[in-house]
Amino acid sequence: MKLSEVKHLLSTLDNVVFQLEDGAFVPEHFHVTEVGTTTKHFIDCGGVIRREEAVNFQLWNAHDYEHRLKPGKLLHIIKLSEQKLGINDAEVEVEYQSNTIGRYDLGFNGSHFVLKNKATACLAEDACGIPSAQQKNGLVQIPVAASSSCCTPGGGCC
Repeated sequence: MKLSEVKHLLSTLDNVVFQLEDGAFVPEHFHVTEVGTTTKHFIDCGGVIRREEAVNFQLWNAHDYEHRLKPGKLLHIIKLSEQKLGINDAEVEVEYQSNTIGRYDLGFNGSHFVLKNKATACLAEDACGIPSAQQKNGLVQIPVAASSSCCTPGGGCC
């Protein structure tokens, strides 16, 4: 989801709610402690130099249980970040602490934001020799002989 989509959705919501794909909700007293950009400059296993840029939100759970981030406040933080940091309309990634800091794509299910699990992938499968799709072979029917001696010791089938 791009930043422009997040801003549009925030203008229609009464509350900011984040949910993980497993159904668990981010506690409602979370803070957005950072809004910025992350740039990844790398070379893939096929030798292609790549650059990826994303808008980054960092969610943090504090112990101030009375805190509730409202959509207008988050919109203000985003607009301030755009002005001061020159943030472009890029895809949004969210950092959220579970066992370690997780990075998630962002979706929306009609009522709240969803932290979508990310997965690694090879960006140069053709250079790695990875087949585009694993061929599935069907099982072959092996006829069973009428003789009961087929799979008995000395029957010759093994």
